[in-house]
Amino acid sequence: MEFYTFLRHLADSWGLLFMTLFFVGSCLWVLRPSSKALHAEAANSIFRDDSAPAEAKPSAGKEA
Repeated sequence: MEFYTFLRHLADSWGLLFMTLFFVGSCLWVLRPSSKALHAEAANSIFRDDSAPAEAKPSAGKEA
């Protein structure tokens, strides 16, 4: 058996299994219940320094 053929069979079987398990494990790690607070903090971090809502600017086509 050639070395390339061996590596090809290894990647087709064990490589695919490893990548699938890594993907499923990563998804489960991100979606675990204990990380909900971290995700909520990251989602709201862009609003952390806002003290008041931004004022509405009139559009260019309409004059008041």
